[in-house]
Amino acid sequence: MTTKLRATIEDLYRVPDNAKAEIVEGEIVLMSPTGDMPARAGFKIAMSLSQMEGEIGGRAYPDNVGYRVDLPYRDSFSPDASFYVGKSTGMRFLEGAPVFAVEVRSENDYGAIAEGAIARKRGDYFAAGTLVVWDVDLLSPDVIRSHDVDNPDTPRIFRRGDIADAEPAVPGWRIPVDELFP
Repeated sequence: MTTKLRATIEDLYRVPDNAKAEIVEGEIVLMSPTGDMPARAGFKIAMSLSQMEGEIGGRAYPDNVGYRVDLPYRDSFSPDASFYVGKSTGMRFLEGAPVFAVEVRSENDYGAIAEGAIARKRGDYFAAGTLVVWDVDLLSPDVIRSHDVDNPDTPRIFRRGDIADAEPAVPGWRIPVDELFP
């Protein structure tokens, strides 16, 4: 009988080719690269968030940033864009969850299995202390489903033509939904 060792944050630092990965249920879960539209949308959100850093404090981050958390079934997150108000950790992963996390769907993020995984991850974000989680779906008329910790199962919906926000996580920040499209 062999005992499988639980992956650690130190193991994430040694993922080959610095691939994007998270620790879920004690295992390193590699995340495939994304395509054109999802990558651009995440980048545009992060760029817009970066303009708020001086106004409200905190820092905006693009894709592939590691957040170290301490949950029973998850040790890390790597959102597609995020806003964080904790202390700087230098070259190491950030400690704790972002106040705002953005997950942009890629071409394989559809169907019943994907929906379940997205809902579980959103629950993990809230359990770790995230206030608002966006589920960005560029193929849906409901482009942004903004879930907040106080009412996680009833998202606010933002469509093309709307101005989206991440209240109360990033007070005063707004982005036109149309900016997420080429």
